[in-house]
Amino acid sequence: MLPDEPGIYLFYNVHGELVYVGKATSLKSRVTSYFRGKRTPRPIEELIHEVADIDWRVTDSVLEAVIVESSYIKKFLPKYNVMGKDNKSWNYIIITNDEYPQIITLRQHELALLQRNDPQQLKRFAATFGPYPGLNTKAAIKILRRLFHFSSCEPDSSRPCLYYEMGLCYGVCVRAISPADYKKKVINPLKWFLSGKKRQVIKNFERRMKQASKAEDYEEATLLRNQLKNLYRIHDVTLINKSFFEEEIEWEGSFLPTGQPLRIEGYDISNLGPTHKVGSMVVFNAHGPVKSEYRKFNIKTVEGQNDVDSLAEVLERRLKRNDWDKPDVVLLDGGLPQINRIKKVFIERGVTIPFVGIAKGAERKSNNIILGTKTQEFVNWVSKHQNLLIRVRDEAHRFAIAFNRSKRKVQ
Repeated sequence: MLPDEPGIYLFYNVHGELVYVGKATSLKSRVTSYFRGKRTPRPIEELIHEVADIDWRVTDSVLEAVIVESSYIKKFLPKYNVMGKDNKSWNYIIITNDEYPQIITLRQHELALLQRNDPQQLKRFAATFGPYPGLNTKAAIKILRRLFHFSSCEPDSSRPCLYYEMGLCYGVCVRAISPADYKKKVINPLKWFLSGKKRQVIKNFERRMKQASKAEDYEEATLLRNQLKNLYRIHDVTLINKSFFEEEIEWEGSFLPTGQPLRIEGYDISNLGPTHKVGSMVVFNAHGPVKSEYRKFNIKTVEGQNDVDSLAEVLERRLKRNDWDKPDVVLLDGGLPQINRIKKVFIERGVTIPFVGIAKGAERKSNNIILGTKTQEFVNWVSKHQNLLIRVRDEAHRFAIAFNRSKRKVQ
């Protein structure tokens, strides 16, 4: 029975080969989502058909699941993970070989650029950890700083940094700790943790805490006690409220969980008077915008400035194009009037594509979501991916305005 806990799951084929590893906030819900019998993109079906055995590893936190997943990807190069190896959402955490090592983060494409254009820079890297697919590195670094008290300062500053004043740094800025002790107390435990060796970190902290107490260095003992507490209860909700689910779209790409969309189409209308009415269609897939599939529409049948009817015309024309890939989700830039009108279009044409609208409000500062499709599955998906949908809406709006401006310049 799969546990309702964070961890990693492992899919093996009939030969005992690891073909896919993934992370989850809940192993139970994540793994079962693959086998619900709903319509799935072809690559997922190919993956599922290869699965002969499933294993899992429970972790104490999502952050640890991310780290363990990375170690499996790097060690075993699972077939369905490696297919996404060039994706830009892969992140790396790097420890430099400076006197006081620095902790930096790079995306896949940034690392590739360094390798190609400035390989000398790579000599500064003492250790590279990753890939971490879709990891919110800003949130991860914040958690790691709290756990290990590493410094982002250059030594020999005129005054101590705020982190030192708060007890979250050993004082690299004013050389309150030697380079050797900094590596021993901070960098080595951080390396162990990023290598998936949390137990080794805990044993090291416990041993040092006992030594500090015996030496009556109660300040050091208290600091280590607090670090141990943090290690046992990592609060990493910041890793999952946005980026963890975005990773499932942007990193896993075609290998989306059952029932989640692969192709999202966003629509908007732009008009400046009755003679300048245009519509836009933008397309997002697992990896982001697909600009080669964007489409422009001149409004032909609508009189006056009627955005609702103009949007209906655009969708009616689009639905006639059977040679275009079918969308899994339709996103409308608009509120209830647009939703009701497109619902009528879909009913008339027998279309069952899930759709949703985002209304900007009178001052264009709101993001009010109006569901056209209200199945529980779609409601759950929308609630997890609001930021992605807003991004699609904004891109449809930008593209419509750009088309309108280009038309007016020609005229």
